[in-house]
Amino acid sequence: MAEIIPDNPQSSQGRTHVDEAEGAFVELTTPLVDSQIDPFDAVDPIGLQFRVDPREALDVPGFDADPVGDLAANAIPGVLHKYHGRALLVLTGACAVHCRYCFRRHFPYGDQRLDEPALDRAMRYLAEDPDLTEVILSGGDPLVLSSRRLADVLERLAELPRLRRLRIHSRIPTVSPERIDARLCEALAACPVPVVLVAHVNHARELGEESRAAFERLRRAGVTLLNQSVLLRGVNDDVDTLAELSEQLFAQGVLPYYLHHLDPVAGAAHFAVEIETGQQLVEALRRRLPGYLVPRFVVEQAGEPSKTPL
Repeated sequence: MAEIIPDNPQSSQGRTHVDEAEGAFVELTTPLVDSQIDPFDAVDPIGLQFRVDPREALDVPGFDADPVGDLAANAIPGVLHKYHGRALLVLTGACAVHCRYCFRRHFPYGDQRLDEPALDRAMRYLAEDPDLTEVILSGGDPLVLSSRRLADVLERLAELPRLRRLRIHSRIPTVSPERIDARLCEALAACPVPVVLVAHVNHARELGEESRAAFERLRRAGVTLLNQSVLLRGVNDDVDTLAELSEQLFAQGVLPYYLHHLDPVAGAAHFAVEIETGQQLVEALRRRLPGYLVPRFVVEQAGEPSKTPL
């Protein structure tokens, strides 16, 4: 892993790099996220995830624009098809927040726009796969769409002949929990196949009473709740932080699922943690927590038939 020398954001060079980073991937948060960030702490674990960092503008070998092979898996506009029996529907390029380590920060969302003709083609593609049993709604964040639009998509997906599960990947329950409203939950509850929501929480401070209430509404709608985290330098790369995250997730009805090794996307090298360090952290979690609270440490590698356990 390349060593990154931190820039001083107050220096002229650092300011230039901040401007370059902001131009490449605009800073985007919600009022709730802003309230969780300590403005007087330069290494606040929430701030590190969402505030622009001058190091994002550095060109680091091994970190590129398509770190997990999304473009090669782009079967047709709006559909990523990497794994047997599963396909991912890119419903939108929009998110409520911009995670600074986002592995799709360079993804060409403009080429994936799912207007009605494109959605029709995507549904035909999914229906023609004889092995497809699960569709993953992703983006962007699918829950930024209106409940009406999501309900329409859910109804169409439910008509797929072999669909057994529907999975939604979203940060919304913790960054904009008010979005998990009655109309959305009614649409999810009406889905005739089981719905799994995979949240994305990296630090226990992202969880509060608002997220607890949102997760409770989802559970009452019959949604299975899992969480995936990314191992991030300075955010959660110590056993105490990871253990507390697992405990707080479970307290809010969410099971830890994956701990991802950082996808090597251009602009995020300063978040990288050595694989060996991650393995040691997970082993320490096993000694401290019951097995169901220990996430699987995995890496996504382009062209591989599944996530790779580490």
